[in-house]
Amino acid sequence: MAEHFQPDNRPVDEQLGELRVQIDALDQQLLTLLNQRARLAQAVGEVKKIDGSPVFRPDREAQVIDRLKQRNPGPILADSIAPIWREIMSACRSLEGRQKVAFLGPIGTFTEQAAINYFGSSIDALACPNIDEVFRATSAEAADFGVIPIENSTEGVVTRSLDLLLQSRLTIVGETSLLVTHNLLRQVPNLDNISAVCAHPQALAQCQGWLTQNLPHVERRAVSSNAEGARLASQDASIAAIASERAASQYGVHVVQKAIQDDPHNRTRFVIITTPEKHKPAAPTGHDCTSVVVSVNNRPGAVHDMLVPLKRHNVSMSRLESRPARSGQWEYLFFIDLAGHPEQDNVAAALEELRQQCSFFKLLGSYPLDTH
Repeated sequence: MAEHFQPDNRPVDEQLGELRVQIDALDQQLLTLLNQRARLAQAVGEVKKIDGSPVFRPDREAQVIDRLKQRNPGPILADSIAPIWREIMSACRSLEGRQKVAFLGPIGTFTEQAAINYFGSSIDALACPNIDEVFRATSAEAADFGVIPIENSTEGVVTRSLDLLLQSRLTIVGETSLLVTHNLLRQVPNLDNISAVCAHPQALAQCQGWLTQNLPHVERRAVSSNAEGARLASQDASIAAIASERAASQYGVHVVQKAIQDDPHNRTRFVIITTPEKHKPAAPTGHDCTSVVVSVNNRPGAVHDMLVPLKRHNVSMSRLESRPARSGQWEYLFFIDLAGHPEQDNVAAALEELRQQCSFFKLLGSYPLDTH
């Protein structure tokens, strides 16, 4: 077997030829097994039609990947398991029913990459001009799911996403995060005669140190997305953009400078949204997040009291963000991420006490954490 192969004194071409024959044979076996899996997926789809079960179950897929990572004998790295199996599951899922996924477009955005990372490439992608349109398309069921940026490790939350989650009936069913590398793109491969740098406001903020040092007198122009900036740069030689290498390839521009973000570990977190009708509540996976938005009366100690049930029931809080309630009374809404699932007794008890204490309470969703 190839796993026990040791190089010997035979000509290199002969040894490589032997290994390639084994690889070709294994590839054929893998293809046969993948098609067997696909036929089983089709059978699952037929059974699901009986009671109208959803095609996509993120909790089920998360459990499959976790189990495979735990049983992985190597040498494939555990971190490689998730992207491989997401593509396999995406291809099989598309035989049950191809999912339509709305995202912040145009083609080439980090949000599109997040959608592909989460769902796999066997989807029908719907590029939207702004976050509002992602919500509209998903709410109207023009798309089965939407993907939106929710927070960045450098610049914090995407406030428009929070505001729309509050106003919308959509629920969060999943999350994914990307290591975001920003590049300066342009028609010509230099920094000469740039009149403006176009990018999403978050990208401009994440690169402000590099821009101040290298292009101090150039206009920083906010646009709807980084890919839109790349599109504009492809049409005007005086414009540069901040975007991904994928966007550079998509719009045929040069990568003038790689990795210009101020934080080399810059990450953006995205959440997956859908209508409650398209999603049955996810079962606990053991690695879950529950997101809520609440408001408390404006009185001394109200915020402290709001957090007491979490401590009492040993529920960890991973995120707390405040947004003005727009009531004109200097009141605030609090967006909270909790570790755990409502089917866990301690989480259920904490949520019930929190609901009773708050003047406003909305469950945004419970979903598997991105541990891959």
